[in-house]
Amino acid sequence: MPDLSVPELLELDRRHVWHPYGPMPGRIEPLVVESANGVRLRLADGSGELVDGMSSWWSAIHGYNNPVLNEAAREQLSRMSHVMFGGLTHEPAVRLAKLLVDMSPDGLEHVFLADSGSVSVEVAVKMCLQYWRSLGRPGKQRLLTWRGGYHGDTWQPMSVCDPEGGMHELWTGVLQRQVFADPPPAGYEESYAEHLRSLIERHAHELAAVIVEPVVQGAGGMRFHSPAYLRVLREACDAHDVLLVFDEIATGFGRTGTLFAAGHAAVSPDVMCVGKALTGGYMTMAATLCTPRVADGISRGEVPVLAHGPTFMGNPLAAAVACASIELLLGQDWLAEVKRIEAGLREGLAAASDIPGVKDVRVLGAIGVVQLDHAVDMKAATAAAVREGVWLRPFRDLIYTMPPYVTGDADVARIARAVCAAAREG
Repeated sequence: MPDLSVPELLELDRRHVWHPYGPMPGRIEPLVVESANGVRLRLADGSGELVDGMSSWWSAIHGYNNPVLNEAAREQLSRMSHVMFGGLTHEPAVRLAKLLVDMSPDGLEHVFLADSGSVSVEVAVKMCLQYWRSLGRPGKQRLLTWRGGYHGDTWQPMSVCDPEGGMHELWTGVLQRQVFADPPPAGYEESYAEHLRSLIERHAHELAAVIVEPVVQGAGGMRFHSPAYLRVLREACDAHDVLLVFDEIATGFGRTGTLFAAGHAAVSPDVMCVGKALTGGYMTMAATLCTPRVADGISRGEVPVLAHGPTFMGNPLAAAVACASIELLLGQDWLAEVKRIEAGLREGLAAASDIPGVKDVRVLGAIGVVQLDHAVDMKAATAAAVREGVWLRPFRDLIYTMPPYVTGDADVARIARAVCAAAREG
């Protein structure tokens, strides 16, 4: 196909391409990106560049066209781009597993490499269900979570997303009915802690696991909650023989100010899911980590294998880039960079509190959120941000940013101005 003009691309896009969370054909014309470098997206229509306030859905923590990650990809590509993981192994996957074990909460020693965040949650649920089945307790097959969560768009993850008002409400009555606690309050409340303990105790006989997003609920509402609730969950799960799963797909790799959000509470789960920033935004890859207790339990069962094996599991190209991304992160003062962005967002978003229609403004680590008291006008809010030279992707009643860690102070200030502009227009 010869080079296409921007209008031609957009017409073909409208005709044939189904974009995420949208109708077919789409109702809002997308922007065409020609290239990306650092924290900037260059538009194909020649109108200029946009500072990326989204890290490509929270994954591109090192920005775009990073020379270290580029070289890791080129070097691995010269060796092999892929080889099946069944019966074979290779250095990038082994190195990645060791890196993840070394940096993760204590006790997580085994790594299952997956295709995407949703798949890593599917694997986590399968691990928990099979663990109890292997121990002769097949009745423990439900999951407990709290409302306001989001864990992905495949089947089991949808069942633990908020069933009321969430993206997957359509499937109520089709998905397995799970156990839902009330949404976690921002601050610690003993009455809520008791609510969690009571639910776990009451349903312990049928619960395979509790699964939550620690400290920050992502696409379900960008809410923050007290880390103390993680300790409550750990203690209650231990007391009542229930596994604990942390979905760190959005919060992992430093986003909240600790390497993993579990670090805010010094708590280790039995199973942990990671993704998004794992490869620095270069390609899709995720992982599910578990303790020896979980792995040994499955391995002692009637079916002593975890029957899951994606075609591209352990992809060498993705694993090599993931290794380079993690080493790049750990080889610098990532915490200082996250704290610098946090300070810039706090300063820049303070003005949003005075905008009519703004319900709440909150910042944690490299996450800034402005919540409105009404649904965002996506078209108007996005256009307002673009006029400020920033790419944002509002949803529901939220205008938020999760910028790359390499975003400079001037660009952080620009992002904050764009969030405020979007709040005024949206």
